[in-house]
Amino acid sequence: MFIRPLPLFVALGIITLAASGTAISGRMPEVPAHFPSPPPERAAPAGDQVAVLAGGCFWGMEGLFEHVKGVKSVTSGYAGGTQATATYAKVSTEMTGHAEAVRIVYDPAKVSYGTLLKIYFSVSHDPTQVNQQYPDVGPSYRSAIFPQNAGQRQIAAAYIAEIGRAKVFDRPVATKLENGSFYPAESYHQDFMRRNPDNGYTNRYDKPKIAAFRKAYPALYRG
Repeated sequence: MFIRPLPLFVALGIITLAASGTAISGRMPEVPAHFPSPPPERAAPAGDQVAVLAGGCFWGMEGLFEHVKGVKSVTSGYAGGTQATATYAKVSTEMTGHAEAVRIVYDPAKVSYGTLLKIYFSVSHDPTQVNQQYPDVGPSYRSAIFPQNAGQRQIAAAYIAEIGRAKVFDRPVATKLENGSFYPAESYHQDFMRRNPDNGYTNRYDKPKIAAFRKAYPALYRG
């Protein structure tokens, strides 16, 4: 089993809170109340669609979005850098420009891109953290959206602006809209939470987010 090493301050048991006030320890995070709805889409696109989102360790992002109704598959990988350096060993040097990301294939007749973004911003990670996602530090753990078309870019930009106007968080949203290809990660990263149910890292930092998602959005949750 692959074990992601914990930073020293985590190993020592020093726990912090996100700027938004969301608990980041093993407790269930609190989804901000009255979270703004995403901008409406002009028309639902036909056929399966793809969303690429980065928000910290891809294990937890993959594990959470696998529970969203309408999502058909989730792949962990690297976005924003080159194919030549899209390996875990090289990305972990924080020198390649990649972000750990997930590629989500979804049915827009069952879940919209805007709804995926609402889950992304409200429960999957803390979008106010810059070049980190507690407990991981470095630009590969940044909050970033990689729009796959002009429509996605427009919705994401408008939603970030709306979240800012609503003052949902104590700090500005740090999420950037970026360009770049997606490269699947190594096989041992795929479906990590399902294959490693006893992993200490995901049990502590990711399972509480899935529980929070189920509580906040029961109609969207798939067991």
